[in-house]
Amino acid sequence: MVDQPLFVIPLWADLIAVGLGGIQGALFASGFRGQRRLDLLGVAIIGIVMGMGGGLIRDLLLNTTPVTLQSNWYLLTATLAALLGMLLAGLFQRLNAVIVGLDAVVIGLFGAFGTSKALTLGLPLIPAVFVGVCAAVGGGILRDMLMGLPTAIMHVGSLYAVAAGAGCLVLAGAHAFGLNLVVAAIIGVAVTTVIRLLAVIFDISLPEQRALYRRKVAVETSAVPVIRR
Repeated sequence: MVDQPLFVIPLWADLIAVGLGGIQGALFASGFRGQRRLDLLGVAIIGIVMGMGGGLIRDLLLNTTPVTLQSNWYLLTATLAALLGMLLAGLFQRLNAVIVGLDAVVIGLFGAFGTSKALTLGLPLIPAVFVGVCAAVGGGILRDMLMGLPTAIMHVGSLYAVAAGAGCLVLAGAHAFGLNLVVAAIIGVAVTTVIRLLAVIFDISLPEQRALYRRKVAVETSAVPVIRR
């Protein structure tokens, strides 16, 4: 039996993704008012889920030991980032462009880490891309479930999962053609970030299901004569 080579994500890079995710989760949770208002613990939990959720889902899908539970730094980083995001929520909300940019980078980082690890463990291209997308959107899904909200990626939005999928596919494709995995990962993060930013800036989204249904009905009834009086 020959052991599979393990893909080791640099600790500093993983902690950056976790920290940015924690800030994102805290900013999201801090924005609720009225009955959905959260206390300090609630904001911290959402930040931790956003920061660590993607990595946990990635490792569970790959049947490997969750790296986020093998070091004190992950939980500490996610918690401190969540508290920082809550304390500076007013400042961050005035810097909306910065928040959008951070969100795009976080999606790209988690997607790249997930796809790279899956490829190194021997998964084919398509399953590896799937793992990367799940890692990219996993934190957001867990956040919505904990807060009792509709899952964001299931509804009309600014190409959240699509951007992650595009970046992960570019990464896997570039690696399949012989490009160094680290370089391919950097390109994948860039692709995800750019697509996500363009989608937000220009309000681009996939067609709504009802719009597709109306279009289908229009095509099917186009041959029906209309009697005008």
